[in-house]
Amino acid sequence: MAAKLKKGDKVIILTGKDKGKTGEISRIMPKEEKAVIDGLNISIRHTKQSQESQGGRLPQAMPIHLSNLALVDGNGKATRVGFRIEDDKKVRFAKTTGEAI
Repeated sequence: MAAKLKKGDKVIILTGKDKGKTGEISRIMPKEEKAVIDGLNISIRHTKQSQESQGGRLPQAMPIHLSNLALVDGNGKATRVGFRIEDDKKVRFAKTTGEAI
């Protein structure tokens, strides 16, 4: 099935501690149905010191399930994603405005 959300898409978080915040998808994990958004859903990871890196408490963006994300349309509002055929190509479009993504 075609992906509704892709790397580089601007999304808004629908649930959780970062609800209402927007960001850009930096990584998609299709098998786990999760995405990582830069600067959001931050968790502190404790790492051991090694020869090349200093140890300590490092902030890290954690994955969020795709069902908790919504694409942001041209108006800055959350929208669902649909598919249609334009010029023999399958194109994603925002359901609120109808414009292609």
